Amino acid sequence: MQKLKRYAAVYTVGAIGYSCIEIVWRGFTHWSMSLTGGLCFSLLYGVNQRLRDIGFLMRGLAGSAIVTSVEFTVGCIVNLILGWHVWDYSDQKFHLLGQICLPYSILWFFLCLPIGVLCSPPGEPRGIRRLHRSE
Repeated sequence: MQKLKRYAAVYTVGAIGYSCIEIVWRGFTHWSMSLTGGLCFSLLYGVNQRLRDIGFLMRGLAGSAIVTSVEFTVGCIVNLILGWHVWDYSDQKFHLLGQICLPYSILWFFLCLPIGVLCSPPGEPRGIRRLHRSE
């Protein structure tokens, strides 16, 4: 039950955080981005818990790949299939179907570096201590 509570808290932090990043960056967000952010942060949290032996930069690279993959999947659903037009990166260089692009994947790499620190497992000198209660 503690693990479920922890992941619910992580999901909520991700949903709010992702939406805030969108609002700061674009000036607005869409409710589907809250769901996407919660999923991304939960996946990042899980990966950082399991891959504690990989280096700091590799965590950032894994995080960027996770966020980019989730954004591509969600983008295909909400933009291409449902036609909601939440975002369109067609005007960006190195885009894929207008749903993801290399510049934002690089940006996510840098954003995932502090997230990797924040999500460090217990016992490391950093991490979300309140979310790591014994199970």
